[in-house]
Amino acid sequence: MSKEYVVAVVGATGAVGSRMIKMLEASSLPIKQIRLFATIRSAGKVLLFKDQEIIVEETREDSFEGIDIALFSAGGGVSAKFAPYAVKAGAVVVDNTSNFRMNPDVPLVVPEVNAAALEVHNGIIACPNCSTIQMMVALEPIRQQFGLERIIVSTYQAVSGAGAKAIAETEREIREVVNDHKDPKDVQAEILPAGGDKKHYPIAFNALAQIDVFTDNDYTYEEMKMTNETKKIMEDAQLAVSATCVRVPVILSHSESVYIETKEVAPISEVRAAIAKFPGAVLEDDPSQQIYPQAVNAAGHRETFVGRIRKDLDVEKGIHMWVVSDNLLKGAAWNSVQIAETLHERGLVRATSDLKFDLI
Repeated sequence: MSKEYVVAVVGATGAVGSRMIKMLEASSLPIKQIRLFATIRSAGKVLLFKDQEIIVEETREDSFEGIDIALFSAGGGVSAKFAPYAVKAGAVVVDNTSNFRMNPDVPLVVPEVNAAALEVHNGIIACPNCSTIQMMVALEPIRQQFGLERIIVSTYQAVSGAGAKAIAETEREIREVVNDHKDPKDVQAEILPAGGDKKHYPIAFNALAQIDVFTDNDYTYEEMKMTNETKKIMEDAQLAVSATCVRVPVILSHSESVYIETKEVAPISEVRAAIAKFPGAVLEDDPSQQIYPQAVNAAGHRETFVGRIRKDLDVEKGIHMWVVSDNLLKGAAWNSVQIAETLHERGLVRATSDLKFDLI
């Protein structure tokens, strides 16, 4: 008889955590019990899992005894503090924050792309950034067949990627412009483009070429995440990657304009065929019928949608494409649950014998 697991969701009351619960309800993962954790403010709330009422518990250092798999999505600080305690207690952690992504002891995994990296986990597995995940699903079938030398991506990212407060701010701003006839420039912003930065700008009827704060090289942390995570996932430090990340007034689903240069000449018909048969990717590419991926259509779906695939007009090995995915599902909750399913399928849900992460 297959083992059944005690599964924890840390950050259960958040936007991603609530979707993790929904994904677990539909998952193939054999679950004996689910436990839900959040901050002390949310402790005591009641959430449903398969129509069963589950009381949310406060996340504590001693919360993880008896837990087999812990899905974390409560912010990098929470993961940094509590994930090592979960590992020490014998759980395998799937972390949906940026805290462990570039740690050399932590696999960074998109299951369709590099599930084999799970074989060497030390108790913690990291989910990549949402914008990285969907790009990896779109590009891996091309990389496998034709190789990749260069990636240039421009993102059009939904405000849900910045959290519930950013969604509320966007909706308020739109109401003020539409209902109260305010000039968009005069709408007050308090969160976007980055909550921790000095200035804030309205997103309603606007596009903000900043996600997260700027680094010393004038790229934002979001852009550097895409660059560094792509190289780690594809195990290619020489791969040329550059990103420009933009926030747009869309609530759900990230869109990306991706330009690549392949190592071998890639006929577009073969590129389309490779994407169409790749797990987790959906080809939507018929310009004659105006068929291409759209954010509103991707919302609520687990897949990554790819279209507008076309040759560059000047570079023989250059290809352009348009990639769209629900940033809270494939970009977060679903990728985490997929990792847990893959751990189960490969017999890798096991306690680490050598703790490599410091307890705080």
